Formats: sequence, structure tokens, C-alpha cells
Amino acid sequence: MSEPYDPYIPAAPSSSYSNNGQKAPAVNSKTAAIQQQIDDTVGIMRENISKVSERGERLDSLQDKTDNLAVSAQGFRRGANRVRKQMWWKDMRMRLCIIIGIIILLIVIIVPIVTKVRGK
Repeated sequence: MSEPYDPYIPAAPSSSYSNNGQKAPAVNSKTAAIQQQIDDTVGIMRENISKVSERGERLDSLQDKTDNLAVSAQGFRRGANRVRKQMWWKDMRMRLCIIIGIIILLIVIIVPIVTKVRGK
């Protein structure tokens, strides 16, 4: 009865040696090559995980900046509306002053003429 294969348990010494007692180089070189590929893959995956972590931090920073910009935009919109209303009232006051000035000027011109014509 043989044991199930487990790649993490080294092979028994009898299986890693050839018939004359020397190590079988093909098995060790294949194992070393596979182990090197695994190590390379693990290294790449660690780099990828660190990059994803950094990207997450940058995304969080970008989200914070976006929120701050939205708050600033809302404040700017309120301020712009307030200034627009103030300028509208200022414009209306100026128009009313001009209209009242014209009416007073017309009264000053027309009243003496009318009283002069009636007096004759």
C-alpha cells in the first residue's frame, strides 16, 4: 500500500537515488525549476497585492478629495446665488432711483408750465 502524494513532503531517500546510489539529477533539476517558478509566482503575487493595496489607498485619497470638492462646490453655489440676489436688488434700487428722479424732474418742469398757462 503506497502513501498518497504530497508535494510538501520530501520524497523518501530510496526514490531520489538511482540504482547505483547516486542522486537522480533530472528529478532534482525539475523540482528546483518548479520551485523557482513557484517562488517567482509568489513574488509576483506579493508585488500585485502591494500594488492593489497602494491603489486602494490612492482611491481612498481620491474619494476624500472628491468629497471635499463637492462640499466646496455646494458652498460656491450658495455664495453665487447670494451675490446674484444682492446684485439684482442693487440693480432694482438703481432703476427705482432713476425712475423717481425722472418723475421729480418732470414735475419740476410741468408744474410751473401748467400754473403759468392757468394763470393767464
